[in-house]
Amino acid sequence: MSTRNIVLLVVGVIVLFLGFSGCSGYNGLVQKDQNVKGKWANVESDYQRRSDLIPNLVNTVKGAANFEQETITQVIEARAKATQTTISADDLSPDKIAAFQKAQGQLSGAIGRLLVSVERYPELKATEAFRDLQAQIEGTENRIKVSRNDFNAAVQDYNTSVKRFPMVLFSGLFGFTEKGFFTADAGA
Repeated sequence: MSTRNIVLLVVGVIVLFLGFSGCSGYNGLVQKDQNVKGKWANVESDYQRRSDLIPNLVNTVKGAANFEQETITQVIEARAKATQTTISADDLSPDKIAAFQKAQGQLSGAIGRLLVSVERYPELKATEAFRDLQAQIEGTENRIKVSRNDFNAAVQDYNTSVKRFPMVLFSGLFGFTEKGFFTADAGA
């Protein structure tokens, strides 16, 4: 076998290896990208559940005599802002995740202030409707936490694959870029 044939054989093997790695890696990235999108849909669904509970909570609280209108208004405005901040599952960049998280954090803060101010109204706390809504909101907050953790785990797996050799050579060519995580709020 001549030197030329050996070189062609080695180059051919390398090209085949890169081709198989690229195809296999591409399919793996597509699968992980779809997993991240599915986890994101779960996060949005849980935040939507919380948003859907807020009008019932506000209406229940409004029934209490002399309840702070400013607190109710803050919750309503924060809910409106949070529902306007949406992200496409195809663009989960760190900046977009941070903006979404900020809007949702403002709503969480407003709900927290509302629930704290309820402490001054024992007759409201005693109503079954309020207790049920409070339990549903607490349960939904737990669901949100679990969904965010699942999303972050999927993003970590995806980002690791995007950056791992040899996929780092192909991921940019195929449009697979790093995705953003949910992070702890400042001072949390």
